Amino acid sequence: MPARLSSRLGILRSFATSTRHQVKNKVREHQKLFQEDNGLPVHLKGGTLDSLLYRFTMTITVVGSCYSVFSLVKAAFPQKNK
Repeated sequence: MPARLSSRLGILRSFATSTRHQVKNKVREHQKLFQEDNGLPVHLKGGTLDSLLYRFTMTITVVGSCYSVFSLVKAAFPQKNK
């Protein structure tokens, strides 16, 4: 029975200590990107994806604000029954 236990522990140990994929540290690259003086605001320095997300967020914000003002005006001035 101890032989079976030691073989199981050996399998677990080899699985637990297997090599993992190394992730490259990109902090220095991002620091250079965000700290360079190119006239862009920090929320747009990430490139095209940041620009699209910014435009999408602003569109949703403007449409939501207009709809809430419309709803408030509609509630403030109810239609009269004929």
